Amino acid sequence: MDTLSLLLDDIRLSGARFKRVELQPPWKMALHMPGVASFHVVTSGSCVLAREGEANLKIQTGDVIILPRGPAHWMSDSDDSMRTCPALDLKQHLDPQETGGLQTLSVFSQPQLADRLVSGYFEFDSDLARPLISALPSLIHYRATDSETPDWLHFGLMFLETEISTQRTAQQAVINRIADILLIQCLRDYVDNLPEGSGNWLLALKDPALSAALSAMHKNPERAWTVPQLAGIACMSRSSFANRFGKVLGEPPWSYLTAHRMRLAAWQLRHSNQPIWHIAEQFGYQSDAAFSQAFRRIHDCAPSRYRELSRLSDSPR
Repeated sequence: MDTLSLLLDDIRLSGARFKRVELQPPWKMALHMPGVASFHVVTSGSCVLAREGEANLKIQTGDVIILPRGPAHWMSDSDDSMRTCPALDLKQHLDPQETGGLQTLSVFSQPQLADRLVSGYFEFDSDLARPLISALPSLIHYRATDSETPDWLHFGLMFLETEISTQRTAQQAVINRIADILLIQCLRDYVDNLPEGSGNWLLALKDPALSAALSAMHKNPERAWTVPQLAGIACMSRSSFANRFGKVLGEPPWSYLTAHRMRLAAWQLRHSNQPIWHIAEQFGYQSDAAFSQAFRRIHDCAPSRYRELSRLSDSPR
């Protein structure tokens, strides 16, 4: 499995939470999903995107926008509506408990005048995804009218429009897979077009030597990887590998591996009842003390305290 696929496995990507939105002008809606990538696909009509500190952006039919870090943003039919209309909070309508196929949020008296979007957010673990998401731009915008827009986007949007046009069995599952493919293709396209010297650690995914070493660490994070072992996988000398790894990823291999292990361990602490000693063993630590020390350096608290705090934050208010 290639490195980007392993990274996507690590973040627990599992589709999307979304609404089909049909709004007649004048309208305005807001969405804020901190740390989670939100998206909008305009299937009919046009609208305006507003973000704090940024100029308004016109979005046309067939356009796709992804905001990887889920910042507060607003969509409206026009600049005037952006200034004057009260905002509908889309997050309140993205109910994870809803069942029964694709849900539509409709506010119109004349259907032919409504702007139509598919809007929501991708479902993944925001803590595990933090290194990946932080390496992406604040906005990814694919324009349907751009001659350089990839063919996969045109085909994907045609498929999406066909799927949402009528209620069908397994519709949610199909659209989840479309959402997965949309995000993966956008990530792949972004990585493929990264310029050399950009200082973005995702350049390592385009480097066959570094990518091979990263794949090994992500496949087997519990192994006590050494620089000579990883250099051998990369088919490089020890010094050349260590220098290239540090230059592209901004840290030495052992630091990268430790941070990755601790993110995985934190996920286990939040989502399982496994004893801490067992989690420590899963990620290559032979003693609770060594594991706790490494965990504290990354998360500023002991594993037991981290688990306690995470359960308090998840408990009903």
